[in-house]
Amino acid sequence: MSKKQKKMLIRILTAAGLLIVVRFLPLTGLAQALCYLVPYAMIGWDILWKAVRNIARGQVFDENFLMALATVGAFGTGEYAEAVFVMLFYQVGELFQDYAVGKSRQSIASLMDIRPDSANVERDGVITTQDPEDVAVGETVVVKPGERVPLDGVVIDGTSTLDTAALTGEAVPRDVAVGDPILSGCVNQRGVLRVRVTKPAGESTVSKILEMVENAGERKSRSEDFITRFARYYTPCVVIAAALLFLLPTLALAVLSSPPAFLYGTVWSDWLHRALIFLVISCPCALVISVPLSFFGGIGGASRCGILVKGGNYLEALAETQTVVFDKTGTLTKGTFSVTAIHPEEGYSKEQVLEWAALAEQFSDHPISKSLRAACPDRMEESRAEEVEEISGHGVRAKVNGRRVCVGNARLMERENVKWLPCELPGTIVHVTADGFYAGHIVISDEVKPEAKAAIADLKANGVKKTVMLTGDAKAVAEAVAKELGVDEFHAELLPADKVNLTESLLKSESGKLAFVGDGINDAPVLTRADIGIAMGAMGADAAIEAADVVLMDDRPDKIATAIRISRKTLHIVRQNIVLALSVKALVLVLGAFGMANMWEAVFADVGVAFLAILNAMRAMRVRQFDQ
Repeated sequence: MSKKQKKMLIRILTAAGLLIVVRFLPLTGLAQALCYLVPYAMIGWDILWKAVRNIARGQVFDENFLMALATVGAFGTGEYAEAVFVMLFYQVGELFQDYAVGKSRQSIASLMDIRPDSANVERDGVITTQDPEDVAVGETVVVKPGERVPLDGVVIDGTSTLDTAALTGEAVPRDVAVGDPILSGCVNQRGVLRVRVTKPAGESTVSKILEMVENAGERKSRSEDFITRFARYYTPCVVIAAALLFLLPTLALAVLSSPPAFLYGTVWSDWLHRALIFLVISCPCALVISVPLSFFGGIGGASRCGILVKGGNYLEALAETQTVVFDKTGTLTKGTFSVTAIHPEEGYSKEQVLEWAALAEQFSDHPISKSLRAACPDRMEESRAEEVEEISGHGVRAKVNGRRVCVGNARLMERENVKWLPCELPGTIVHVTADGFYAGHIVISDEVKPEAKAAIADLKANGVKKTVMLTGDAKAVAEAVAKELGVDEFHAELLPADKVNLTESLLKSESGKLAFVGDGINDAPVLTRADIGIAMGAMGADAAIEAADVVLMDDRPDKIATAIRISRKTLHIVRQNIVLALSVKALVLVLGAFGMANMWEAVFADVGVAFLAILNAMRAMRVRQFDQ
């Protein structure tokens, strides 16, 4: 509990004690009114001051004005105890609301408390402690066991395991070694790591996460905007209604009765009391507080799962998602090529074919060349390959272990007049010849992420009507991946502009909201065109993350269904709170207008309903990542 909340609690307890004492004093008339005025002023002075200040600023109709008008009116009709009770319970409700909102913000703040305060920078062999803002790209930082990684970089020395839970929501530690990328905000668990910084502090992963969370509250959902507009018109309407509730019956009785009823205080004071009860009941606190708190809780619950939602409007849109469009590479697949099959001809072994290809390609930086070298790292010796000649768009010729070797595509085989064999497996086919004879071919493909198939099935189980895959790969490769994953529709051999056009076409033809999921720089235009853009955050391009509305911090596509479930749960809680608040208030308003509800029922309809709505809203914070 904060100092401000503790002070308010002391005020409430002191005012309640004084109220009890005054209640049992044998006082009447002016003395009684003055004694009740002490606890009233103690508990309600700030509400009265806010009401006066807002009126001076032209902001007349708010909850402060309603409470001030109702309680001052109660004093005017001689209901001193009720006036103090109403203000007392209102302040209890405000204290609880402030505490609930504070706990929600504190929960997210602790979750996002991942910005390291310092970095151990190695300069000229000496390690000094510096502010991460003062560390330049290219410098080396040392991360000791138990410390948070201060900046994004690449491991240049050491091995360890990283706790990435604050970034990705994953409890399983991640192993890192030399050459592996490392993200700021992770916790180094065991070994000492030397890391070369690749991004300045302002562009690091941890900075971007904090910026996204801090700005999320600025993007309001339609429900939040509705409540804001509703309260703007609702409050003056109920003040007018309360005034009419007092004036019309009083004037009617005054005109129709003989002698005139307004001569008798009991008549006008009874209707005034009903009007004041009407005002207390109509205070819109439950709606104004609980609806934004529900969305804030939903965003916080999603962030616990490594899903960053940039605003309540996007959380609301996720709940209405009917179509999900995926970019293939890096989203449904790992985005890293690897050798998946080797088919040697008779007289050759798999090891021979792979070794010749890897040695011939060892000087190339092409992703396919890297995947060949990665498949046989123990047999790579530069001296075993000579006279290496790269043929653009075809492949490589070289002398490997004294044999003339050609490694490349079908065009190279035709150029060398070598009869080659096709392959039915999806992927890039690398053909290999030795001394002019066909030795076999190697299949290199982008592996499907292990959770991708379950992600598609989970989306369909959660009401997504259509899943679409877009890729620039060949049709055969795209068809194989789509069939393996169970995607409803796929489009292959696309340029970036084609992806934009297809997404816009789907936006027009499909019902509900459309979400696009991507990770590359060329996905940024599509992410901005879709109703909801979802980017892969761990390995995704900066441009894609900036353009997206939702970021998956560990690149797992199965978390899209989790995000949809969280959004729908949040919307369900919002609707529950709206129905609860309006139903109870409507019932008690009618009862109050007919004189069947007193100030106690009025307080419950305001503070009690707000209390229940806030408790319900806080449920949005409690989510489990893979709950159905």
